[in-house]
Amino acid sequence: RDLDGLIAGARVEVDERKEDAMDFALWKSQKPGEPAWDSPWGMGRPGWHIECSAMAIKYLGSSIDIHGGGRDLIFPHHENEIAQSESFTDEVPFSRFWMHNGMLRLGEDKMSKSIGNIVTVGEALSSYSPDALRLFFLSSHYRAPLLYTEANVAGQERALERLKNAVRPASAASVGSTIDVSPAKAQFVEAMDDDFNTPRALAAMFDLAREINRGKDEGADVLGAQDTLRELSGVLGISLDETAETSGAGPFVQMLVNVRTELRAARQFDIADSIRDRLSELGVTIEDTPEGTEWRIG
Repeated sequence: RDLDGLIAGARVEVDERKEDAMDFALWKSQKPGEPAWDSPWGMGRPGWHIECSAMAIKYLGSSIDIHGGGRDLIFPHHENEIAQSESFTDEVPFSRFWMHNGMLRLGEDKMSKSIGNIVTVGEALSSYSPDALRLFFLSSHYRAPLLYTEANVAGQERALERLKNAVRPASAASVGSTIDVSPAKAQFVEAMDDDFNTPRALAAMFDLAREINRGKDEGADVLGAQDTLRELSGVLGISLDETAETSGAGPFVQMLVNVRTELRAARQFDIADSIRDRLSELGVTIEDTPEGTEWRIG
């Protein structure tokens, strides 16, 4: 941060013991009830910033590759950490790359235990699948803030189903040409090389999913494209294959969905609607979209 824009004493009163108002503490004097150790400057403890330098240098060495932390730690914590570490080791830089994540927000405030406005991973998983949560976090760049709402996470559950629908078997035999996956792969790699730009990487995946669904309708050979979509999803830790719980029912449900699609094409809507209603009673949700019919269990 540009020190010229800072006003000494604006936030906290200037300590008269400092040679410069911008100096920060390496060692804190002992306070009642706090742990303390003896030192040439009396009983005390390390300052907030020195703790991290000490741990990093001890376990990772005097120069490290990647240092992470929240954006709210950039100043003063990480700037002070750089200053003291490089002064101590005489090695520059202290860290080659800094990866500062945005804050996860709940309403107007950042999610924080100190505030008490947290949703634990366990609580979230009681309502949503692990892969939907992964999609939610990946939908925003890691450096950007992210707003947690039930609607936002539920939307990612539906987005996940669109990806899963793309890798399900086609309703008809593939007799046409294959899908060119090179644009999607190139866009995905370029996005990940751009400071892990996961929103752009996901956009490439969803574009490929739409191409696959369009290819299914046109009778194209989509198997290679489906394998590529699984591969790209796997890079992000997302599995598109049916779980053990639903894999047994999956092929049968897909067969009924295919039959319903053929009935709708033949304008036999009453029978098609009865299939949809019966599947709904069994816990299968069907959605007709411009890209085709999607379904999910649960």
